[in-house]
Amino acid sequence: MKKASITEAKNNLSSLIDGLKGGGPVLIVDRGRPVARLEPVSTGDHVDDEGRLARLIREGVVRPARSAPIRALFTHEPPRPKTTVSVVDAVLAERREGR
Repeated sequence: MKKASITEAKNNLSSLIDGLKGGGPVLIVDRGRPVARLEPVSTGDHVDDEGRLARLIREGVVRPARSAPIRALFTHEPPRPKTTVSVVDAVLAERREGR
């Protein structure tokens, strides 16, 4: 595994990423201690999102939805303001009112 200091990684990030395409991972070290690892993304055709979600639920990171999403939130356009108001004018009015 190739090693690079934080400074080398900052200065040569593009070349390190190019090296990932054909090689193995790169270990990023800070004063000789490993702090991060750059590695190529797996290009598998199937991503196990269901298994990943189940793991996150088990670990308590996320909670499953209690009901289906409200589709109307995604299908209707948001209401438009009835009057045309300048944002600048509104901010200036708030400043004058001392809010």
